[in-house]
Amino acid sequence: MGRLRPTFLRSSLVPMDELVIEVTQDGGGGFVAEALCESIFTRADTWTELRANAREAVTAFYFDRPAPVRVRLHQMRDEMLA
Repeated sequence: MGRLRPTFLRSSLVPMDELVIEVTQDGGGGFVAEALCESIFTRADTWTELRANAREAVTAFYFDRPAPVRVRLHQMRDEMLA
């Protein structure tokens, strides 16, 4: 039998390198954003507004622990070609 390696969970006190927020365009023309690995959601009518809202949401979510070093807004676009 091989040796078992200990598994260490990432401490909540160590910030993650990057938080990815998936952005989709909603039916009304605005944007909806959802973090992939945390319960962070926001929306906005413009891209500039969305950037500000995402920063505010991340800051609020991580108020009691270190925030990620980088936040990436990843825009998803679903387009059907005939």
